[in-house]
Amino acid sequence: MNEFLTTTLTVLGALTGRIRAGAANRGTDDGASTLELVILVLGLITVATLLVATLTAAVKSRTDQIS
Repeated sequence: MNEFLTTTLTVLGALTGRIRAGAANRGTDDGASTLELVILVLGLITVATLLVATLTAAVKSRTDQIS
């Protein structure tokens, strides 16, 4: 498996774990603050960007091998 893809999946797993831990420790608070939502959205955008970059690099290297 591509090293960059492995790293991306590891980071995604870590972020998922932090989100689950935060939700479990939140207690009786209903909902999330605006800052929490902004941080969550920025994290998801970052992971999506890394995933797109990884897939683009993998497809490009594979097409270069075929050509």
